[in-house]
This record gives sequence, structure tokens and C-alpha cells, in this order.
Amino acid sequence: MEILSTVRADDLAAHAARFWAWSAQKLQTLFARWKPDDGAPVFTVQGRYMSRGWTDWTRGFLHGSALLQYEATGEETFLRMGMEGTLRDMMPYVTHFGVHDHGFNCISTFGTLWRWMTEGRLAVAPEMRRHIELALQVSGCVQARRWTDLGNGLGYVYSFNGPHSLFVDTLRSMRSLALAHRLGAALHGEQDRVDSLLVRWAAHLRTTLQYNVYYGEGRDIYDEPGRVAHESLFNPLNGSYRCPSTQQGYSPFSTWTRGLAWALLGCAEELEFTDTLSPAERETVQADELVAALRRAATVTAEFYVHHSSLDGVPPWDTGAPGLTALGDWRSRPADPWNDHEPFDSSAAAIAAQGFLRFGHWLARHGEPEAGRRWRQAGLTLTRTLLDPAYLIEDEHHEGLLRHAVYHRPRGWDAIPPGRRIPCGESCLWGDYHLRELVLYVQRMANGGPLWTFFGPGFPAEEDRL
Repeated sequence: MEILSTVRADDLAAHAARFWAWSAQKLQTLFARWKPDDGAPVFTVQGRYMSRGWTDWTRGFLHGSALLQYEATGEETFLRMGMEGTLRDMMPYVTHFGVHDHGFNCISTFGTLWRWMTEGRLAVAPEMRRHIELALQVSGCVQARRWTDLGNGLGYVYSFNGPHSLFVDTLRSMRSLALAHRLGAALHGEQDRVDSLLVRWAAHLRTTLQYNVYYGEGRDIYDEPGRVAHESLFNPLNGSYRCPSTQQGYSPFSTWTRGLAWALLGCAEELEFTDTLSPAERETVQADELVAALRRAATVTAEFYVHHSSLDGVPPWDTGAPGLTALGDWRSRPADPWNDHEPFDSSAAAIAAQGFLRFGHWLARHGEPEAGRRWRQAGLTLTRTLLDPAYLIEDEHHEGLLRHAVYHRPRGWDAIPPGRRIPCGESCLWGDYHLRELVLYVQRMANGGPLWTFFGPGFPAEEDRL
């Protein structure tokens, strides 16, 4: 990936009106057609969103997208869409014990509404505020209940595969534990035992950083700094680590790039959250050591992303995908998603771009302006790529917003257009949602902030410190 030093947030924000106009058209079309009984939209087939019954982890992105549209444009129609959908469809998810995705579904909906209340953007009756806060508290506790204890201060919220399985994706779901803790919740169990959500938050982070992220320390012969395992497997009977694995990647020993992006963004967001811990909270979770681990993981995953992406920053769906050998020196050229050998994943790029920006700003606030500038420019470079018509779908007949997303290549769930050999040209709901988050974040940068966070208004965008 070539990191461009000349891309500026205000230059990109100048294209925001066009972006949000297309975003509005896509949302209006989808909301007019989609019914709650249809399930949750997941990915497009020939430009039309379809559902896929695996786990219901994308419904929050649908209603959350409408909320982001309102935040960007002030159009009341989208506020009603997002609020009504959240209150109607998301309450059953709050008590869903069977998944590890509360940080996606509930933070994207109830969490956004709560953030607006803390920013003074949304005035609601005290009963409604309590309703939203209670939903977030319950969601965090339900997520934390899905727990495998490894001992010695380690443990994790296990994936839908079962107590033996730790997904790297769940780093971003830790937002649900963090916000629920901030709202005063704790997990109450047998014989009135009380477990701190903050302690479980920290334990999950440490475990993921230790086992799902690699640092070039010889854990196996493919141990390259920044490599990410989608899944780590443990023996839940005695807590011993067994091996890396993957569900959506090519191999346990290669890197599924959307998992890489989740790791980068998750680390950056949790670094932001650690800045808000009280002295007592910092002591409880040994915050200095945790911050060092998060910073190290963010650095190696960011570097790995840069070195394993195409020139314009869009990565292949997996760094070990066998068809990449047929593409020659693909890293030295912009991505070619229309090739006949392996898909490239724009949704990974949208997620990673926000991770780069957040990590860059965090470093700048912590006295590392040069490193911060580099990662900020990486995020802006990726944003410029994704706002190009090659990726932004400016077609009123296509319900997707971000072109060339990949869902589950090993299972063959992604649509292959007629006359093509590999998936290309389609969208996924998390890609569209995270592109909206990204553009909103860049607009905040251009306007001087605040750079919103999942736990509140966030930080100023002090460009002179970068």
C-alpha cells in the first residue's frame, strides 16, 4: 500500500454531500422493500440485498446506517427509520445469549442513540433514556456471560462455535462490556457472585492479543509480525491453548484480512477507552501493561496491512489465497477486483481505514506526532480509494453502497456475476455501514471534531498536533 502524504480530510469531506445523497437513496430503497420477517440483510446478489441464516449479526447495521445518515444530514426521516427500527427489532437481540456480536448490533443502534444523548444531539424523555441505557447494560452483561475462564487473569467471550473458540472479531464486541461498565452494570451470578465487566473486558483483550495476533516470536513457522488468526482454539476443560483456526479465511496460517481489520480497529478503539479509566480502574486492570499490549498489536497489524495490500490499500480477502500467485506482483498495482483468480475485499478496507485514523490520532495525543501522521494518512488514503466510483456504487438500481465486498469465500456464499469466475461487484451490509462510519469520522476531522467514540463525544481533531 502506498500511503499518500497529500490527502487531506477537508478534501475528502468536500465529496461528502455526493456520498450521503447516494447513501440516502440506497437506504430509502432498502427500507421500502425490506420487512422485519425477512431476517437481516447480509449481502447483495445482482444488486439486491439478500439474507443468510448463520447468525443474526447484521441487523444492527441496517438500523445503525439510518442513524448515521441522520447524524450526517439532519434529515428527520432517517432518525425515525433508525429509532423505530431499533426499538422494534433490536430489543430481542439485547438478551441474545447465543452470539458474540453484541458490540456490532447493540452499539451500532442503542449505542449511537446513547452517544447522541451525551453529545446533546438527541433530547428524549427520561423514561426513554433509561430504556436505552438499560438495553446497553443488559447487552453487556449478556455478552459477558458467554465466558470461558482460562485462569491467571485470562479468558474470553467465546464465539457461536462454543466455549473452545475465540474469534478475533470479538475485539470490537468488547465495546458492549466497556459501555455497560461505564453505565454501572456488573454481572451477577450464582450465590450472588459479582463479576466486573471491566475485568472481563481486559481479560478478553489480553487473551486475544496473546493468541490471535502474532509478533514474529516463532510461535510457528509462519509467525510474521501482524499476522492474525481468525480463531484460536482452547481446551475449555483445562484452559490450554490448542491451535489457530479459521472460519472465513483460507488457512489457520494465513491472514483473513477482514479479521486483520477488526483487530486494528478494535485495538484503536480500546486504546481510546483506556484513556477514560479512573485511577482505581487503571489499577484494577493494570492499564499501563494493557495499553502497551494494545499499542503493540495495533502497530504490527497496521504494518502487516500496509505490506499485504494492493497499492491503493484494498487487500485480497486472505493473504494466503492460492490464486494470488496468478496475479503476479499484485502489491505494486491498484487492486483489480475484476480479476479471474481471487476476490479483493473492500469491506476490510473500510474497517481498517477507521482503525488507521483512530490509531493515528491516539498516537498523536500521546506524544508521537510523526507515527500518528503516518497512520492518519494511511486512513485518508484508503478513504480516498473507497470514495472513488470504482468502489462507491452510484447506481440507483443497486441497493449496495460499497462495491467488491466479500462475505464467506470458503462456503461460496458470495455472488459470482454471470460471465465471471470469482465474486466481485457486490456489497455487504457491514461494508456499507462501516463506510458510513468512516465518512462521518473524516467529516468530523475536517470540522475539527469532536472525534466521536463509542463511549461518548470523544476527542478534538487537532490537526496541528499531527
